[in-house]
Amino acid sequence: MGFNTLAGTRAPVRVWTDPYGIEPQAAKQLRNIGTLPWVEGVAVMPDVHFGKGATVGSVIAMRQAVSPAAVGVDIGCGMSAVRTSLTADDLPDDLAGLRSAIEAAIPVGFAQREKAVDPRRVRGLEQGGWDDFWRRFADLDRRVAQLEVRAQRQLGTLGGGNHFIEVCLEQGGADEGRVWLMLHSGSRNIGKELAERHIGVARRLPHNADLPDRDLAVFLAGTPEMDAYRRDLWWAQEYARRNRAVMLAVLCNVVRDRFPQVRYDEPISCHHNYVAEESYGGVDVLVTRKGAIRAGRGDLGIIPGSMGTGSYIVRGKGNPDAYCSASHGAGRRMSRAQAKRTYSTDDLAAQTQGVECRKDAGVVDEIPGAYKDITEVMAQQEDLVEVVAHLKQVVCVKG
Repeated sequence: MGFNTLAGTRAPVRVWTDPYGIEPQAAKQLRNIGTLPWVEGVAVMPDVHFGKGATVGSVIAMRQAVSPAAVGVDIGCGMSAVRTSLTADDLPDDLAGLRSAIEAAIPVGFAQREKAVDPRRVRGLEQGGWDDFWRRFADLDRRVAQLEVRAQRQLGTLGGGNHFIEVCLEQGGADEGRVWLMLHSGSRNIGKELAERHIGVARRLPHNADLPDRDLAVFLAGTPEMDAYRRDLWWAQEYARRNRAVMLAVLCNVVRDRFPQVRYDEPISCHHNYVAEESYGGVDVLVTRKGAIRAGRGDLGIIPGSMGTGSYIVRGKGNPDAYCSASHGAGRRMSRAQAKRTYSTDDLAAQTQGVECRKDAGVVDEIPGAYKDITEVMAQQEDLVEVVAHLKQVVCVKG
């Protein structure tokens, strides 16, 4: 569909949805971002909605600056998925046992492991450099020094909110019914703790005193505050990637225990809350994707819907107008509080019919009706990605 342009900003704010359909709070945030002197441009994804500081579903390119609140507190949050050799015919009619086995193997919600994961004991985990990775914990902000044991025990755990683990079936095409495994998680508590500390530092810097929104406070290149943030940011993004790798390996082993004949393709993994150093039009920028994936030409990515509507595996088209980005999911159309006021557990059961998942009051705020229509979101970004596979979940584990 191409993009529209949001009026009234200094830097271009390009929008891959109807600008008049953006909620007023989110539109105000986008205009605030577009006025910042360091911003080269903003790309707004079709799943855009109001967030803290910066909207969720926004891609912000800054010159020599970065806003920690525009990354968010779940640094490195993202998706991993792997296609299996199994088909729907291999699965039992009753999937409750498979869901229970996944929940027993991977802690969810606020739970953590009793002791840290030993990567040498996780079959199929091909992540190296663990000793160096944990040694670098000592270089992080000294205010999180006491959290190392907790960070180690939370590695390979799901978390709560919109994080999930799913068993999905491919829809249509030559691979109709092929089983995929998918999960969504981030940097757990340690990412949140690091983010909040740096956001607090940024707010107090003199050059941020006159911003339209103090939550948009930035660090400037060449300052010790920027150096400290980038150090902790890169570590937290790596933690999130390793967290997903551990969980995906454990998940594959759970499935292998039940289906010894299973084989796995190469996994797909992508962040959707992170910062990257990139260049557009000869200008070097720090690109913040808060609720957006990188969709460079040929890049494989994952765009989930809600817990009852399915997901998409996509290949990026490398559209520079969007800073080579695409949406990270369907995006919420109502807050968690509003969803709880609007829907009941009966509604949840109806909207997740056919999915083996929790259907209790604790996850009503994740009901599909609280999210935008994923098919509409995909239609609005046809110039950003092409669909490789359409998946529909049959098991969904929530935190």
